[in-house]
Amino acid sequence: MAEREGFEPSIRFWRILTFQASAFDHSATAPHALEGVAPNGKQPLPQGCEGWHKSFVMKHPFLLSVALLASCNAAPAPAPTKESAPAASPAKTSALAPTEIVAAAPAADWAAIAPSDLLVMELAPDAKGAARRVVIQLLPAPFSQGWVGNIRALAAAKWWDGTSVNRVQDGYVVQWGDPDGEDKAKAKPLPAGLKVVPAGEYEASFLNLTGKGFQEFNPWPQPQQPPSKAGNNDPKTVDEAAGMMDQAMGSLLEGIMSARLGDGYAPIVGFSDGFPVGADMRNKETPRAWPIHCYGTVGVGRDYPPDTGSGAELYGVIGQAPRQLDRNIAVVGRVIEGMEHLSSLPRGTGDIGFYKTPEERTLILSIRIGSDVPGLPAYEYLSTESKSFAAYADARANRRDAFYVRPAGGVDICNVPVPVRRVK
Repeated sequence: MAEREGFEPSIRFWRILTFQASAFDHSATAPHALEGVAPNGKQPLPQGCEGWHKSFVMKHPFLLSVALLASCNAAPAPAPTKESAPAASPAKTSALAPTEIVAAAPAADWAAIAPSDLLVMELAPDAKGAARRVVIQLLPAPFSQGWVGNIRALAAAKWWDGTSVNRVQDGYVVQWGDPDGEDKAKAKPLPAGLKVVPAGEYEASFLNLTGKGFQEFNPWPQPQQPPSKAGNNDPKTVDEAAGMMDQAMGSLLEGIMSARLGDGYAPIVGFSDGFPVGADMRNKETPRAWPIHCYGTVGVGRDYPPDTGSGAELYGVIGQAPRQLDRNIAVVGRVIEGMEHLSSLPRGTGDIGFYKTPEERTLILSIRIGSDVPGLPAYEYLSTESKSFAAYADARANRRDAFYVRPAGGVDICNVPVPVRRVK
């Protein structure tokens, strides 16, 4: 937050400049446009910024003169950094691509996923008779454990057997459960003992994160304070003042165009036990954290508040990360295998992607906890606390391998998917 707050004056300064751009008469800096022109064709300026500002304000709009005064007091612009410098022609590089970093990660950098933390969904075979399995990793504590407990109970009761995928909204979600769930007369009875989870559990205490803690993720280059130089840097002539103005404007524009101000939905983002997490620690007494909606995220369908959903109705994200759902609905896991079986389903023909007829739906044969599925492969994820993951995340934000012409200099957290693989 310090970087964000520190950058706001620069944004306000730039808004002043752009607002006054149409009123700036560049001819006013020419010798013939100034009174008292020196014989050498340059207008001398009084010593000190305050003095030359008073003489310059007569020829320029008030707000622009304020901006000039600000640029005079500012230190010289820093030299371009690696992140902000314009890319030259493509050069050969030996830097590894993200997939190569993952492939080279040592065994010690991978963390096992317990079969009991997996939810295995078997869909009806496709048109060619091929099996369709979707494997979901359930979210670990401290997040959403009331809903996760309900999901375990539903799977143990084989409640989902014979239900279906009922909604596929393009660029958004796939949703599954009881197709008659909205009709109390036809709805499939839920197992006894399911919890009613309060909406407050969409979040968790930041202090209760499991594992070794929260690994903050901040790949964006931050605005740098230029180094100050000793001596008097006040302009001596109008030409020098104009040059300083041009330099200040160019530096501000470059900084605004290249610097990222962080995540747009959370003050802080990071990873906890392999899952992307947002956090807000501005309230030191009750710092909060919550799971993030990314592609492949699995959440709990619900009705209008105060309903929070039981976990019987689930959805998977198949489009751009709907981060607006964060803290408004329960996240319970992510798809780690078989995502193609959800994202490739025909889009719904009704409102918000619901199927209009039973024939359009995809039958669910079964949903089980992984430890109850014979022959289920073992899975592991690249630990988000490892050096390999740090290198992988950096490479996702700053592609330096030979394919890329211009590294982006940053990346959204949802575009850093945590690698998951089967154990050989």
